[in-house]
Amino acid sequence: MRLSNRIAVVTGAGAGIGRAIAIEFAREGASVVVADINAQGAQDVMATIVEASGSAICAVVDVADSESVQELARTASAWKGAVHVLVNNAAIQINKRIEDMTPQEWFRQMSVNVGGIFLCSKYLMPHLRKTRGCIVNLSSVNAYFVEPICAGYCATKAAIIGFTKALAMDHGPEGIRVNAICPGYIDAGLAEGYFLAQADPDAARRDAGKLHALGRIGRPEEVAQVAAFLASDEASFMTGSAVTVSGGFGVGLPPGE
Repeated sequence: MRLSNRIAVVTGAGAGIGRAIAIEFAREGASVVVADINAQGAQDVMATIVEASGSAICAVVDVADSESVQELARTASAWKGAVHVLVNNAAIQINKRIEDMTPQEWFRQMSVNVGGIFLCSKYLMPHLRKTRGCIVNLSSVNAYFVEPICAGYCATKAAIIGFTKALAMDHGPEGIRVNAICPGYIDAGLAEGYFLAQADPDAARRDAGKLHALGRIGRPEEVAQVAAFLASDEASFMTGSAVTVSGGFGVGLPPGE
């Protein structure tokens, strides 16, 4: 129960990696604010946690909207009187070359993936300061190793690492830790949508697995366990770090190359 007596806010918690993080945090003893733009997804995850004797509420939020995030901060802080952990997981991915991408699509992706982290960190920072809490931001291996037809997504994930380090520097003296996680291909969420859009989803998963030294893609629970570690006292001397959870994505050429 590494997160016993902690109150955690997890954005994008209605599905994928965010869902796994919310459930893992509850399993580790945290009370979880399950935040997502998809009300049904958030409610389903909350119900899963409560049915397992955990503690959770759900909140509908658009992380790119300032008023929506302020309401999330009010809801989270009023629930049990404190906030100890913020997990910035909400993100979108638009797979287009830049000449095919509209300015609206570009700025929407930026406003969700980077702006959402800014807004959630800004409005929850006063509460985290009181508890000497921590922030975990979800970046990606695409911050380091770019892939075709996702320039905008790669740009946002690289920006998150820089922002994580800046927050860690600014708020370290207040006892607030800020770290990032960079997953490889995970069989959930955005990657799952990509696989299902292919003619042969199973073949697409196998091909993606070959890019990883372990020869497979990851499970959302494997990212969630690292998030729980970073949010716990076991990571008390870690801040400004970008932790790669990628099964060896990008460590060398794929087998047979």
